[in-house]
Amino acid sequence: MSNVKSSLRQTDAGPWTLDFRQHEQMTLDKDTVGLRAGEELNLPALDDYLRQHLAASDFDPTASLELKQFPGGHSNLTYLIRYGKDEFVLRRPPLGPVAPTAHNMPREHHLLSVIHPHFPLAPRPLLLCEDLDVIGAPFYLMERRQGLIVRQSLPAPLDEDLCARRRLSEAVVDTLAELHAVDIHATNIVSIGKPEGLVRRQVQGWAERWQRSKTGPLEEMERIIGWLEQHLPPESGSDAATIVHNDFKLDNLMLADDDPAHVIAVLDWEMTTVGDPLIDLGLVLTYWTMRGPQQGEQNRSLTAVTNGPGWFTPEEIIQSYQAKTGRDVSHIVFYEVFARFKVAVVVQQIYFRFVKGQTQDERFRNLDRLVSALTDEALTKARGE
Repeated sequence: MSNVKSSLRQTDAGPWTLDFRQHEQMTLDKDTVGLRAGEELNLPALDDYLRQHLAASDFDPTASLELKQFPGGHSNLTYLIRYGKDEFVLRRPPLGPVAPTAHNMPREHHLLSVIHPHFPLAPRPLLLCEDLDVIGAPFYLMERRQGLIVRQSLPAPLDEDLCARRRLSEAVVDTLAELHAVDIHATNIVSIGKPEGLVRRQVQGWAERWQRSKTGPLEEMERIIGWLEQHLPPESGSDAATIVHNDFKLDNLMLADDDPAHVIAVLDWEMTTVGDPLIDLGLVLTYWTMRGPQQGEQNRSLTAVTNGPGWFTPEEIIQSYQAKTGRDVSHIVFYEVFARFKVAVVVQQIYFRFVKGQTQDERFRNLDRLVSALTDEALTKARGE
């Protein structure tokens, strides 16, 4: 088995919104917890399945199965599988009803299978199980890598060294540019989606998700949808299309323990497709500057760490990306408005599950405030303020 293993987590909306844990350096068990009530797995059935389907070279068959859970994430459930010293990450859909086409484990496994050979920062998938008799839902297993994930607190030297923050800022843009440099046609990655018309389809699709997840009227959201429909950027054509990660942000990057300005993995590929790469750039800019629903000491956990000194400004991110890729970024405001709208819908979907009693997780109780804050930011950005 490869010595490179991964520590993966899943999140829907980013470090400033949904993950209220303080950062910890990820060692063997610090990044995992015991299983949450109601999210246990059928251990005997899982153990039997893995012993039958995991390659003998990947794990120690004499070791017993250990199971832990990654505490981050508010959508797909992510677990640590351990056989002695051999570790893996298991991902399965959330409990309860899910949105149509969402949380598709076979698709996510396929995405990694197609992308990993050409972009090694994507984790290596190991096996897919679609047999519902094993744990009650489809799941897949992938490699585990050890490293740091920046959430609300900064590890050394990022907490003291402004130059290190700048190097990480540049590394984030470099990683995005490298992802968008993968030739989707020569590698046949283009087969994972339909690049033509992606932006229009995404605006329509997220607008429909909003309608399905509403828990009350929000006039501002309807205004954003109208603005997006009226300001769709011109189509750039299939030749200009790239991989679109669709959830590219700082806390979906894993950093090296000994050099937190060095990216060693890109996580959470479940929404990946192909099309207009500026969708990713707009999302990076959105998360990079987020400050939460209101200011104040009590809301510090909702503020992105990248608002502090030393980090690239949004303008520097745009300029750096343009210099590295040569792409036209003149319509970037559209992508920033769309990103805020999309994240607001993701948060609303989670809040909808809480309101409907599909989850009792108290972290979700006040997410409606976050939806309103994102909506206000999107409108402000659309007005050019």
